Amino acid sequence: MQTVRELEFALQLAEQLGYEVRHELLDGAAGGSCEFAGRRWLFVDLALPPHEQLQQVRDSLVADPRFTTLDLDAATRQQWK
Repeated sequence: MQTVRELEFALQLAEQLGYEVRHELLDGAAGGSCEFAGRRWLFVDLALPPHEQLQQVRDSLVADPRFTTLDLDAATRQQWK
């Protein structure tokens, strides 16, 4: 259950950064962030278990230079490294 809460929190952060979040069945082949048509998208693969979905989202957000602008406490920021 903790992983699901962390995933929900990560998705909220993605939305704060301006991502459009899509939940799609991608059969484990893809997922993550991209930009097209002037919008940022984050695709979450529903074929993956929650802990892998969380890792996809985290990887995408940490790679975004704007991640450092988020108002996160030190413990959360450290956990995401």
